[in-house]
Parts: sequence; C-alpha cells; structure tokens
Amino acid sequence: MTQAPSDTLSRRHAAIRRQLAARELDALVVTSLPNVFYLTNFTGSAAIVVLTAADLFFVTDFRYVAALERTRGTASQCPGLELVRVDRSYDEALAFLLAGMSQGRVGFEAAHLTVARHQWLGSALARGGSGVSLVPTDGLVEQARVRKDPFEIAMLREAAARLSAVATRTLQDVPRGRTERDVAWAIEARLRDAGFEKPAFDTIVASGPNAALPHAQPGERRLIEGDLVVLDFGGVYASYCVDLTRTVSIGAPAPRARDVYAAVLEAHDQAIAAVGPGRSRFDIDAAARDTLGRHGLAEAFGHGTGHGLGIEVHEAPRITRRATSAGPAGASDADERVAAGMVFTIEPGAYIPGWGGVRIEDDVLVTDEGVEVLTEVTTELLEI
Repeated sequence: MTQAPSDTLSRRHAAIRRQLAARELDALVVTSLPNVFYLTNFTGSAAIVVLTAADLFFVTDFRYVAALERTRGTASQCPGLELVRVDRSYDEALAFLLAGMSQGRVGFEAAHLTVARHQWLGSALARGGSGVSLVPTDGLVEQARVRKDPFEIAMLREAAARLSAVATRTLQDVPRGRTERDVAWAIEARLRDAGFEKPAFDTIVASGPNAALPHAQPGERRLIEGDLVVLDFGGVYASYCVDLTRTVSIGAPAPRARDVYAAVLEAHDQAIAAVGPGRSRFDIDAAARDTLGRHGLAEAFGHGTGHGLGIEVHEAPRITRRATSAGPAGASDADERVAAGMVFTIEPGAYIPGWGGVRIEDDVLVTDEGVEVLTEVTTELLEI
C-alpha cells in the first residue's frame, strides 16, 4: 500500500504542534482513527496518539506491534513514534501515560471522546494525584486535513483517474432488465478490479421513481425502457476516497427528462466555474442553486452542492448554503473561503417525487490558478 513518506508526516506533526502552542496546550490526545492515520500512516482498528511538543506516543495493543516494527527503517516510517503497549485496556494505558506528565494542559478531541470515557479518564487522573487538566478541542487535526499536501493530491488524482475509468466502462454497460442491486454489485466488483481497497460508501443505483431519493438503496426493481438511472459510487484508494455520479437513460429520454438533465448539467457547470482560491463556498453553492431556480427546480434541490474528500468520504469543506443561525450543524462564516489544496465534490441534483431524479457529480481540486476537475467522464446524457 502506498503511504505518506516520513518527511510528509513530519510536516503534519509540525503543523499540529504549532496549533498546540497557539492554544497553550502541552499535548493532544488523538482518538479519531482517520486523524491517527493522517499523523502516523496507521490503518488498524484501534490506536491512540498523544502528540506533545517533542514526542509522539502511539498507544496500541499486541495485534499491531509486529506490523509497526516492520515499518522501522522504511520510507514511510512515522518519525519520532514511541510505542506504548496496551496490557489491559486503552483507557488505562492512556491514563497511565498522561499521569506521567505530572501536570499540564492536555487537549482531547471533543467530537471523538464519549462523555463516559472523558469522565473516567478525568477521575483516574485525579485519583492518581496528577495535575493534568483535560481541555476540549474541536477539529484541530481536521483543520489541517482540509488543505491536501502534495502526497495527498497525488493519491486523489490517481484515485480519480481509476474511478473515471470504472465509470466509463460502467456507463457503456448498464443492461436493461437487470435489477438495481445487480448493477450495484457489478460496479463494486469493477472498483475492486481497478485497485480500490473497498467502496467508499454503499453504491447507489436508483432507477425510475427511485431516483427521486438522493440516497436510495439498490433494490429488486428492474431497469426498464424510459428510466432515468442515477449511478453514484466511489472507492478508497491508498486510504483516500473519491466519489462520482452520473445519470443515464434506458432508451431514448422523454422531453421532460432531457430538460431536467440539461438544467442539472448547467448547474454543475456553473458551480465548477465558480470554484477558485478565495471564492466563497456559499457562492459556489449559490451558482448551482440559483441555476436550478431559474429552471423552476429550486424546490427539487435540497442537499448541499458538495462535500470535502480525503481520508473520509465526507469531510470539510461543505459546499452549502450559509447557515441562518449559529449552531454545531451550521455552516460557519469563519471558514467561508476555499483555498488551493482543497478537494471536494460538485454534485447538484433535482429530485421529483413520483417521477425520478438527476444528479451529476465530479471531484475538483482548488489550484493556485483556479480549479482542476479530477474526474474525467462524459457528462452527456447517455442512452443505454
């Protein structure tokens, strides 16, 4: 598996350490596995990282010790990693490690540590007489992940090229008479044949009236003449996610289908044209949303125009409408501008209950000059 080289990991560590210093934190406890991977290349199912100004403590159990030892001396070895073995439980190992710091302000990922675990950890430190104080942090590592480094961009470009090849073959072979589930299984087999580790999410094949459901689950409905079929699929390559959607017609599309498709394609193109460094992500969304509104389809487009891609298939930035009120689910004005190195989808759609729907999705990279479309697949309405 291709992994980030050691010098890339070192730069990521340095970026997080600068954030710790700015917040007057002596350490950060990282429990989110995507964030653990970002900092260490670790792809297992259980680990905790404690990053300090000078050290990176890696807490894991016997299942992964041998695998870590094999990375020593390789180009992708995590620099400065100090292994902490778990004997009984992760929480006990973490408490013991933090207690050894005697005192200090230790940040933890508030979104990834349950209240029960936080309370237990705080109590364990207090019982041991530790002067460590636990300080909640919000998205500290995720903020660093928003702008991709050169290694990540290379992985996402390769993943997008492979996904484009899968999509091109798929669009040439969507057989009428097959069930949605059969088509979804065939797509996922092609993803694995193309070198993807796994699908990035459950593949969507939605035909006829089912296409009015943005996240429809493939079922036993058979593809028939006159259907519009939404095909939404993605893959994980070298631990990075890509995502693409096309809509095809089984047989000649009806006039209404052509009109809705043309409107969605125009919205897709207008949104991509609005992408560039320093542009507002809310304005990118508005470019798609306003276009559909001019075609009388404003109410048919209910989701955001795009989402970030990377280690997770849905991450920052969110290309969406400006929030009307503050709150954890709202889109903050503080991170309004997109910047070079961000990778996200552009995926407007129109969904009409009882009739069907259309979605067209591509993956884009914000560059210093503007935008690069990573996925290269025809946007013509194909007749299958």
